[in-house]
Amino acid sequence: MYTYILRRLLLFIPVLFGVTVFVFLVMNIIPGDIASIILGTEATPELKEQLRQEFGLNLPLYQQYWNWISGVFVGDFGNSLRTGAPILPEMLNRFSLTFELTIFAAIISWMIAIPMGILAAVKRNTKGDIGIRFVSLLGVSIPNFALATLLILILSLFFNYYPPVGYVGFLEDPRRNLEILLIPAIVLGTSMAGSLMRMTRSSILEILGQDFIRTAQAKGISQKMVLFKHALRNAIIPVLTIIGMQIGYLLGGTIIVEQIFSLPGLGQMVLTGINQRDFPVVQGTILFIATIFVTVNLIVDILYSYLDPRISYD
Repeated sequence: MYTYILRRLLLFIPVLFGVTVFVFLVMNIIPGDIASIILGTEATPELKEQLRQEFGLNLPLYQQYWNWISGVFVGDFGNSLRTGAPILPEMLNRFSLTFELTIFAAIISWMIAIPMGILAAVKRNTKGDIGIRFVSLLGVSIPNFALATLLILILSLFFNYYPPVGYVGFLEDPRRNLEILLIPAIVLGTSMAGSLMRMTRSSILEILGQDFIRTAQAKGISQKMVLFKHALRNAIIPVLTIIGMQIGYLLGGTIIVEQIFSLPGLGQMVLTGINQRDFPVVQGTILFIATIFVTVNLIVDILYSYLDPRISYD
């Protein structure tokens, strides 16, 4: 196990290196110039060149990349070109919101998907199963931004309810915090529940067809015991894979949702950085999210061996 973990940690290096190179190149390909955005109508060629020199944007790309990545190695993600403020403290401050929204959305997704997936498997090919599969297909098909806009429209027109604007920390005011994050979390959780629901159904159906399940049924063990003690435990492995990936995708998927609901999280930070061509902000934030993504996937892989003793990493 320790050897496997060490190998996976070493794989972090090329993966994150590839992320840094890709993001850096993409940000430099995007049309637009932060010097023009900052100077506005006063953007003469001389002033633009002076500002580019001040930011180091006149240097060759390889030197710009090295200046940035060498700082990342020592925990310095640089300063925002727009505000001049250090990026790392701002990221950590906003991460608490994004992390809370991600966990909240993931819990909603699991609460919807796993029971419905189990029910669909038990009621296979019935009207209930067909209805659940139809709902899961809708969840997979509808984009986050469309669902968010539709939900705001329905709540405002038919229930005269408008999602609260702003953000209050959980420790500061738990009730207000949950009220602010509830609708965005439902949007994210509902969108992610579709794929998890389908995977749960498929895994349960596969396990229910195994010989040891038929043996347990032949011994007279109750259907509930067979389902929850034997079938679900063995079917959870592929479901856990989807859950691990969902956590990573939710961190990135908050970008549009945070913008729609005016939540000052990492997603809004990335989008603002892109709009303002603030390269260090975008590069640092995406690298931060990618690091969390690969870490979550490593934790999920390690959990496999504890959930299923048949899995060995020797």
